[in-house]
Amino acid sequence: MTSFGCRHAPLAITPDVVSRLVAAYTEPQRAYHTLTHIEAMLRWYDRITDEVGWRDPASVYVAVLFHDAIYDPLAKDNEARSAQLARELVDASPRACELIELTARHGSLTAGDLAGDADAALFLDSDTAILGAPADAFDAYDAGVAFEYQVPADAYRAGRRAFLTKMAAQPRIFFSEYFHTRLDARARENLARALSRL
Repeated sequence: MTSFGCRHAPLAITPDVVSRLVAAYTEPQRAYHTLTHIEAMLRWYDRITDEVGWRDPASVYVAVLFHDAIYDPLAKDNEARSAQLARELVDASPRACELIELTARHGSLTAGDLAGDADAALFLDSDTAILGAPADAFDAYDAGVAFEYQVPADAYRAGRRAFLTKMAAQPRIFFSEYFHTRLDARARENLARALSRL
C-alpha cells in the first residue's frame, strides 16, 4: 500500500490501483496532465493540510489522484469518466466524485459559486496553481498543453487565446483567498506572456 507520495495521505492506495494510475498518467498523448501534475497537487494538498486544513481530506485526496485519470484532450466526458474510474477502483465517495466532476467547469465557475465550500475552492485552485508558477514552470506547462491538443495550429491558437483571455479578464483567477494572495499577480504576468506568443 502507498500514500502516492503524500505526507498527509488520509488513506492508503493499493499497489494495483497505483499501477493503474501510473499507467494512465504516463500515456503517450500526455505532456502536462502527467504524474508531475499529480505530484504538484499533492504538494499543495500537504501544504494546505499544514496551513489551512481540509474539511473532508479523504475525498479531496481521492479527487487529486483521479481527476485527470481519463484524459483525451478532445473529449467532453473526461471528468465524468475519471469519477467513474475512482468509484470502480477505490469506491470513491460521492463528494470525491463531485470534486472530480467540478474540474470540467473551471472556466465557468466564480468564487461566488463556491462560497462556503472551502475544499472545492482550494482543490480547484491547486489544480490551476500552475498558472501562478515561476515563469519556466508555466512555460513548460504551456508547451505541454500545446503538445496535448493535436489540432491544426490555427485552431489551437484561437482556442488557447480565447481561454487565456477569459482567464486574464476575471477579477479573480483563483477562487480561494489562500491562492489568490499567493499566486494571482504572477499568474497575470504568465497569462500576458503566453498571450503575447499566440
